Amino acid sequence: MAADPALIERAWSWIAADPDPTTRDELDAVITAVEAGDPEAAADLADRFKADLDFGTAGLRGRLGAGPNRMNLAVVTRAANGIVTWLKGTGDPDVARKGVAVCFDARHRSRDFAEASAAIFAAAGIRAYVLPGPLPTPVLAFAVSHLDAAAGVMVTASHNPPQDNGYKVYDASARQIIPPVDGIIAAGIDATPRAVDVPYAHPEDPDIIRVGDELVQTYVDAASQVGLVPTERTVVTAYTAMHGVGAATIRRAFAAAGFAPPVEVEQQVEPDPDFPTVPFPNPEEPGALDLGIATATAAGADLLLANDPDADRLGAAVPDPTAPDGWRALRGDEIGALLAHHLISSGGIAEGAVLATTIVSSTMLSRMSAAAGVLFVETLTGFKWLGRAADPDRELGFAYEEALGFCAGGLVRDKDGITAALLLAEAAAVQRRDGRTLLDVLDDLALAHGVHQTAQWSVRVPGSDAMEQMVAAMQRMRTSPPAHLAGRSVQRTDDLIDGDPARGFVPSDVLTWYLDGARVIVRPSGTEPKLKAYVEVVEPVRDLADLPGARRRATTALDELVAATAATTGLA
Repeated sequence: MAADPALIERAWSWIAADPDPTTRDELDAVITAVEAGDPEAAADLADRFKADLDFGTAGLRGRLGAGPNRMNLAVVTRAANGIVTWLKGTGDPDVARKGVAVCFDARHRSRDFAEASAAIFAAAGIRAYVLPGPLPTPVLAFAVSHLDAAAGVMVTASHNPPQDNGYKVYDASARQIIPPVDGIIAAGIDATPRAVDVPYAHPEDPDIIRVGDELVQTYVDAASQVGLVPTERTVVTAYTAMHGVGAATIRRAFAAAGFAPPVEVEQQVEPDPDFPTVPFPNPEEPGALDLGIATATAAGADLLLANDPDADRLGAAVPDPTAPDGWRALRGDEIGALLAHHLISSGGIAEGAVLATTIVSSTMLSRMSAAAGVLFVETLTGFKWLGRAADPDRELGFAYEEALGFCAGGLVRDKDGITAALLLAEAAAVQRRDGRTLLDVLDDLALAHGVHQTAQWSVRVPGSDAMEQMVAAMQRMRTSPPAHLAGRSVQRTDDLIDGDPARGFVPSDVLTWYLDGARVIVRPSGTEPKLKAYVEVVEPVRDLADLPGARRRATTALDELVAATAATTGLA
């Protein structure tokens, strides 16, 4: 790939506007390599400038490095200034006093990006409350409400690979932003001058307030009270922080709640932004729990708990003598059902409260809610919507998404891997008291409501035209929808491309096919070139003796539907 003079000129302009000498030098070296005829450097430079990193409802997320299509100080500077524009335009006369709560995880550059954001807010006359990070994301969500802040910023890329970082924004309700706020901030970013020209306050500016550990302790004390059966604490847990920031807070929360300390996975307990023992620091990824299972086995644990690096998600595994290694990793839908069952059976759902999950999660929660006489609400994907499922005047009793996000106890209106870990440990302790396990609860739920088997299929679409390929695939499925999938007739199709006002759904590129005893949802990822499908099969169970057979039938049907769905997309 030959050097593009216009691209080289754009790169030099970027360097002139970049306030960070590290990324200035990085980009200078890339330009030098391009001008020397290095084709890999030319491709790298083109990728760095092919687009601006989009600011959306998830904020920012991308690979670290120089250029507009990377996470760096210049991009963060402009994002922080966009937040200033949004806050000053809210019409709240107290916005400067209320300020912004700022926190960060242990990823590369997280502290730098948080400190820069605080300095930009302070320079604009908006108070910045800097938490004593690195800390879990739910502590930031708690801080926004506890401090009565006008907004919150969390520097994290959650469970992304080590080369990434991100920037998540919360509004005054302590929930992730939704439209039109994301668009207002994006417009403010576009209107921002060069990053190097955005003013920064001195680190000792009085509008930069260093929040002490007392806020973390307040969160820990409140988190320790989410349990419903405080007499039941006899349970052996193992825990992995997945090289993230959850361990210190988990230790404190478990002690405050009266649990014995979890047996920690030593190789993964300390924060390490390189995540050396896992290729992807996500409890859902194959192999991610291997060290945790080895530790849990050696400890004779009843339950393995796993946080992702910013501790807003919870994975888990339980002993299972039928599994090859003696342990079974629980799917997010299974953890959601177990937590909901514990809350319902222990009186943890207040009268009039709402149980909620997303359109791509299992339908089990809707059946459990109906059986318990509790209001059920379904939302679009993401906790930006789940956190608002009970609006405007109901209590959110419990919410979860299949991607290991859980919200219970009313402490935050966002996913919280700390409180979820406490509740699941308590649920296991209650079952242990009765000579049972969490797997027995899943059997009970299957007998009552049928076997609900779920799976996700996704394909990464290659090429510079990946987004165009996904648009074309979705259009093909809209204009020529399947009449049958794996021998099951498609009885109804829902298309959310124009939204669904009756359910409060904004326009979304989502197709749902309802089949006899099954459901398939297809959508493109909003953050990467992937097409995703979520498949569920519901198999009736005659009695306890039929349960193993029902699970086998459901698994076979699920595999067939996943294969048929993949073929239907045309991208498999």
